[in-house]
Amino acid sequence: MSNLKTPLKPQMALPTPQAQAYEECVLGWASRDYPQLRIVKDIPYGDHPEQRYDVYGADHTADAPIVVFFHGGGWTNGYKEYAAFMAPYMLTANCVLVTPGYRLAPEHPLPAAFDDGVALLGALANTRPSWAGNVKRVILAGHSAGGHLAALLALRPDALQRGGLNPRMIAGCMPVSGIFDLHHPHPAPGSLEARVYDLVLGDDTDDARMSPLCWARGNTVPMALTYGEHDSERVILSNRRMASLLALQPSPMSCEVEPHADHFQTHTLLDNAAHPWYARLAALAQGSAE
Repeated sequence: MSNLKTPLKPQMALPTPQAQAYEECVLGWASRDYPQLRIVKDIPYGDHPEQRYDVYGADHTADAPIVVFFHGGGWTNGYKEYAAFMAPYMLTANCVLVTPGYRLAPEHPLPAAFDDGVALLGALANTRPSWAGNVKRVILAGHSAGGHLAALLALRPDALQRGGLNPRMIAGCMPVSGIFDLHHPHPAPGSLEARVYDLVLGDDTDDARMSPLCWARGNTVPMALTYGEHDSERVILSNRRMASLLALQPSPMSCEVEPHADHFQTHTLLDNAAHPWYARLAALAQGSAE
């Protein structure tokens, strides 16, 4: 179980033992102390209890890029604390870390989580601490369902504009084991693919509109995809297809395969300042200042 000082709100049961083990691992890491960081938690960006974010930075990070890292959990589960362990490594890459919560299905099906992402980006300008980075230099990232949200936000400048935002604020996108294609022609009952149709998609949307893969055309945001050699078949296929489409668009892209890693290890392996993902982030952050 987690050693967090503040108990988290209980959620529905996770669908697999692997997902449960991952949650226990990263929530255990979330209890670490980081005396070198400035931290503010539970900053509201909406009225719902899940519309809160934590921010990790330092005195010298007022002009640093902001990495918004969305947690995974299949859009039905997960906590913003899943990514807390990344905070000191983000600082080494000269970035501020923002970890948002968002409304979860089935009580709040898609596009609620996507709408929350837009609202969060709009709120950062006025709610973050003065030391917490440059809101004009935001790098979107996330793991699994969080990678889906990061990519969908990066590829939907129309939605950002409707939310009163300048899409040029998005300096890059780095999804980890992101799920980019929600479509499945015949999902097996009880499968993770079936959960998308049974629990995640709302009556006012569909698998095409909520799939980042369908919004790749004309992309201008630098994209750096990562997935695991032993990731799920759905994640591997959607990353390969996304990489193929992004390679035809105006903006630079890369796609890296994490050797020997499964769906959850692609995130837990980032508990290492020397992991190449942080070097790619530092390069993207440096490029955003040029």
